[in-house]
Amino acid sequence: MRLEGKLAIVTGAAAGIGKAIALALADEGADVAIADIQDAKAQATAGEIMDKGRRALAIHCDVSDSAQVDAMVQQVAQEWGGLHILVNNAAVIQPGLFWELSDEDWHKIIRTNLNSVFFCSRAAAKVMIPQGQGGRIISMSSIHATLSEPSAGPYTAAKGGIEAFSRTMATELAPYKILVNCIAPGATYSELTIPMYTEAVKKSLFERVPLKEIAQPEWIAAGVVFLASDDARYITGQVLTIDGGYVMDGSLPGAKYWTE
Repeated sequence: MRLEGKLAIVTGAAAGIGKAIALALADEGADVAIADIQDAKAQATAGEIMDKGRRALAIHCDVSDSAQVDAMVQQVAQEWGGLHILVNNAAVIQPGLFWELSDEDWHKIIRTNLNSVFFCSRAAAKVMIPQGQGGRIISMSSIHATLSEPSAGPYTAAKGGIEAFSRTMATELAPYKILVNCIAPGATYSELTIPMYTEAVKKSLFERVPLKEIAQPEWIAAGVVFLASDDARYITGQVLTIDGGYVMDGSLPGAKYWTE
């Protein structure tokens, strides 16, 4: 098991991709703390982790509140004696054309999706640095840090900010062997997204995505496990895109450039 003896925090791990990440880390030997505001679901995820023979904590935490974040990270460090892996996964989205959004609409998304990465990473670094054991900070970005997603301006701004901020963190934490990277998922099934993927949407997606599949959460989690492991010991400040080829493919669906 690649993560035997490691102590991890995953934010937003009560459901969806976050839950898949928490379970995948546990499968590789890590003890996992779940920081989420969905208490019942977080407890259920913790139970699944303990069923695997690993320790788990379900901690109520609004990651947009720095005081709650600091208390959550300190609880993990005190109860378990340290911290090796932080996965910044918690996020929300609120659709709307940017000129129709209120100040509070904007601030809510930025606080939860971007400020939380600063709050959690700052708290984690203050534990990891004095440990002298290195560490991993992995943040969930999105292909929409690069590609436009209409009616999701604050979300795309936050994801772009996460990638830029992660490069700065990677540079500043390199002397301490704390590696900082991002995962950028493409279309992925989860409790929240399944209703979005109607047959019409899937048809359009499969014209655009070369591998013609929508990812399962476990496929995204596998990338997190890789970046958390020693297999990625020489990787920092990078974005691992897991999108079935969506971003890289510049072809025009159904069109041929060259004819005979």
